[in-house]
Amino acid sequence: MQDRQSNAMNRRRLLACFMAGGAGVLAAKTAPAEEAGDPGTGGLHNALLWSVAWKQTAAEYFALCHQAYNLARLRLDLALSGKHSRLPLAVVTDVDDTILHAASYWGHLVEQNMDFFDDEVWDHWLPHNLQTPVPGALDFFNHCHERGVEVFYVTSRDQGDRTYEYALRQLELFEFPFADESHLTVFRDTSDKSPARRAIAEKHEIVLFIGDNLNDFKRDYYVDDIDRRRSLLERDRDEIGSRFILLPNPTDGHWVRAIFGDSEPQATDANRRILKAAASRSAWNGA
Repeated sequence: MQDRQSNAMNRRRLLACFMAGGAGVLAAKTAPAEEAGDPGTGGLHNALLWSVAWKQTAAEYFALCHQAYNLARLRLDLALSGKHSRLPLAVVTDVDDTILHAASYWGHLVEQNMDFFDDEVWDHWLPHNLQTPVPGALDFFNHCHERGVEVFYVTSRDQGDRTYEYALRQLELFEFPFADESHLTVFRDTSDKSPARRAIAEKHEIVLFIGDNLNDFKRDYYVDDIDRRRSLLERDRDEIGSRFILLPNPTDGHWVRAIFGDSEPQATDANRRILKAAASRSAWNGA
């Protein structure tokens, strides 16, 4: 497995060298600093700095990823030891920020003084295959393969007519098991993954769902209300860590929709004020 990871990383280094000459293309697509609500400060007040720096550098981020996949292995092995169903076992997983890490995309936004997710930059960046495996992901899914448990990849993306091709190629690049059309579902026009989950459950016993977003577990969480999402979590708390394994992601997801009413809000000063209000929702008054 280490040889496979090494080969994959070597291929990615070659891709990165090739793409270095295209950095200007990405830069041309980004907003200037003054459009990012940060005029004249060189991006030093960018709202993304703390969360992106954490994902880029913190050993704690990597530890949480390993913790999630260590727990996933434990739950899988318990399910195998107690298997009674005649249906084959399966794991259903998200892709972005669950098995593939987008560090260079977020680093690019910060470098360009952009402080909100940018769909145009994402769509331009994604086909270049500059992702890296989330720590622990390859080991876990290879373990699934070794134990005869099928893995189904379900993602929401839209980069045009080649969307599916890009997603499959990225799974193949790192030699994830079950990287084929029978095990990959890509939704281009919705973030609702319920149809795929239902279809898989007709022929398999799903023992684990894995994702960085509670919507990867149940569609119930696709609401634009912070307190409602927390209430739903309390309802499902016994399933967290048993049926659903959550990966850390402080930069994007449907938790953003609960704040803004939109999963990809526009980079406006009005939205920056909304973000500040959310961050100070529980604030000491200084007294």
